[in-house]
Amino acid sequence: MLIKIIVVGKLKDRALQARCDEFAKWLGPYAKVEQRELADSDVEREGAAISKELDRDRGAAVVVLSEEGREFGSVAFAEQLGRFDRKVIFVIGGPYGLAPAVKARADILWSLSKLTFTHEIARLLLYEQLFRAVNILHGGHYHNP
Repeated sequence: MLIKIIVVGKLKDRALQARCDEFAKWLGPYAKVEQRELADSDVEREGAAISKELDRDRGAAVVVLSEEGREFGSVAFAEQLGRFDRKVIFVIGGPYGLAPAVKARADILWSLSKLTFTHEIARLLLYEQLFRAVNILHGGHYHNP
């Protein structure tokens, strides 16, 4: 499986970056992970840059993280991830959200929680949940039901 993560903005906190890198490394045996960081801008420009990235990967499943999206438990998310064919793209917007055109391209709008997180924390949560999901799918022991 190939997982591409498109994020707006740089992760400035070194501790958060280290944790994301650690989860990406742990994902290695299960999936190839690519990350594309896009420059902060206004929502419409960010949306155009995200759309351009999505255009490069036509046919991939697109999961957009959004507060108005569907919530999944960890096992349900793992099952959903397992249903994707070969490539899935996850999109995290910047601090002001995402352009409607980006949300419209989503196969799934996914909410991490009813709580609001910074885009930096959302990135860490995404990496952790991706590792948890593939670990569940492969019968690992990271997840404790």
